[in-house]
Amino acid sequence: MNGNLKSQRLRADILRNLYYKDCLSLTELSKLTSKSLPLITSTVSELINEGYLTEHGLAPSTGGRRPAVFLLNKDKPHYIVSVAMDQLISRIAIYDLLKQRVYPVKELKLNPFSDTNGLAKLISFINDHVRKSALPVDRFLGVGIGMPGFVNSEKGINESFFYTERISLREYLSEETGLPVYIDNDSSLIALAELRFGAGAGIKELLVVNIGWGTGLGMIVNGRLFKGYNGYAGEFSHIPLSQSNNLCSCGKRGCLEVETSLLAMVEKAKAAISSGAESILKRLFEDPSKLEGDQFLEAARKGDPLALSVLSESAFLLGKGISTLIHIMNPERIVLSGRGAVAGKMFLPAIQQAINEFCIHKIAEQTTLVVSELCHEAELAGAASLVVNNCSF
Repeated sequence: MNGNLKSQRLRADILRNLYYKDCLSLTELSKLTSKSLPLITSTVSELINEGYLTEHGLAPSTGGRRPAVFLLNKDKPHYIVSVAMDQLISRIAIYDLLKQRVYPVKELKLNPFSDTNGLAKLISFINDHVRKSALPVDRFLGVGIGMPGFVNSEKGINESFFYTERISLREYLSEETGLPVYIDNDSSLIALAELRFGAGAGIKELLVVNIGWGTGLGMIVNGRLFKGYNGYAGEFSHIPLSQSNNLCSCGKRGCLEVETSLLAMVEKAKAAISSGAESILKRLFEDPSKLEGDQFLEAARKGDPLALSVLSESAFLLGKGISTLIHIMNPERIVLSGRGAVAGKMFLPAIQQAINEFCIHKIAEQTTLVVSELCHEAELAGAASLVVNNCSF
């Protein structure tokens, strides 16, 4: 590796570490990058002279001389376009490197699995909002997109939808937006966000369950995102634990997802209402201004008996699946995240009951189960991190 490339990589490593840690001393940067203190000092001086970094006073005293700390310069902003897709809704936001949102979240109704014009709609969605932000295009570091499906981030393809014949999906999106684009699976990015900013911070063996229209899983092993041989690890939702004969979106029967996803919960509630059950959901489902899954979660939060009963049944089966994960992975922590985590505390009793019933106690007692505070914001935060992890600055 030539000296110029080494220098570029070190500069990028310093900027990434400051993005995640906010402010650091030269000694801390030296440890995090495994580079000598003189080299770090020289590189930080260059970045200060170029306006990327600024000195931010002295660190708290630990008994000796207080070291200077450095942070990213707010007067030389760079921007990240963050896109969070799921099976029904795509969201976009723009952040700066101080992790501040500089353009509000906007939504697009889009089912990428069934909409034959979905890719064109996504591209227009991104381009329109980049333009409306009125931010200088040369200050954009790139676009990070989290999406459901079988995503191979190394090859830049999604084998579930948005097939592009000539080049990879990532390259096609880059051509159409005029910006570097990075894509990854939604559950993987949610796990990355929880590791960096949320309930998994500092945890090296971490599982993050994405409760949404589907049921996803992101895995952190030894402090790093684990994706398996070609990027498809974590297909938790397709473990055959369901006793129903319902067909899963993958084309198989018996998958965990057919009973634990928000879509499945909505269908169970609708069937119960059709059979005469009383519920505020009957009225809520008639309101087209909100998604039915969100209406279901709202009813559960309000204590609606039907919603709570359906949620509890699904949570118990989810807990049975989590018991399998605990036996295989022996994680330190499991985080419930994603859209459905807004009702996460209501999931906990039934999940814990299943863990108590199906898990070997000696193994289960080593794992803590917590609810995300990031919830629905996790995928957007993870998509922004995807850009920071891959861009060249």
